[in-house]
Amino acid sequence: MKKFLALLLAALMVCSLMACAADTPAETTQDTADPAQTDTTEQSDTTDEAEPEDTTDAEDTTDTESDLAYVQGKDTLVVGITDFAPMDYQENGEWIGFDADMAKAFAESLGVEAQFVEINWDTKAMELDGKNIDCVWNGMTLTEEVLATMDCSNAYCNNAQVVVVKSDVADQYATAEDCMDLNFAVESGSAGEEAAVAQGYNYIAVDTQADALMEVSAGTSDACIIDLLMAGAMIGEGTSNADLVHTVELTTEEYGVGFRKGSDLVAALNEFFAASYADGSMMACAETYGVQESVVAQ
Repeated sequence: MKKFLALLLAALMVCSLMACAADTPAETTQDTADPAQTDTTEQSDTTDEAEPEDTTDAEDTTDTESDLAYVQGKDTLVVGITDFAPMDYQENGEWIGFDADMAKAFAESLGVEAQFVEINWDTKAMELDGKNIDCVWNGMTLTEEVLATMDCSNAYCNNAQVVVVKSDVADQYATAEDCMDLNFAVESGSAGEEAAVAQGYNYIAVDTQADALMEVSAGTSDACIIDLLMAGAMIGEGTSNADLVHTVELTTEEYGVGFRKGSDLVAALNEFFAASYADGSMMACAETYGVQESVVAQ
């Protein structure tokens, strides 16, 4: 009986163990992500590769080459002029005159050749800045406007702006006030035009001083205002304008040579002027054209 009970108890224990095993859920083996594994979606680079910083200075658009080097590099000094005796005028196809001859000598001292270009006097500063010419060397009065737009040499000649009329009426126009009722011709953009404006004169502007003289000679203008140095060479006895004379001196002034702002040719020309005055060559050139009394000591 005891054996039977022991067997029965053993059988019940086996059954109980089997039932427990059936009730326990099977262990799931869900794969877990490897913590070391990175997201398979490529992460965008939030710090795009920066452009290498340009450590060089921005390109300077200003031509830093010296004017002296520029002129010597092209072997020419381009001189802006108008037809203006005794400073610049043509004879047998060649430009001569006090200014022209001095410009040739200066160019030679630089080891280059002078080339002369006739310009519109009213746009002389634009011609310089555009490098169509390298200097303005044409009996140019050192006005405030000129000094504001160019760098200029030392003064080399004295001058005045004078009224020119027909000789048969000259005695009627001895003062600036006497000339108030006259109709004038002046060179556009010149010191003569500035003088006409300052005096309140009625005038027309023409291309050159020579054109202004022609207006008076032809009778289409009563008078003109031109440079004293030009009057000395172009009017009166022995000239093609023998019936014209100058009367009133409206202004006194000085001539200089104009260059681009910042040009190192200014210093080079001042040195040349000093040397040529010292050795007598400037005065000899002036005597050739009758302007020696106007030369300024250097």
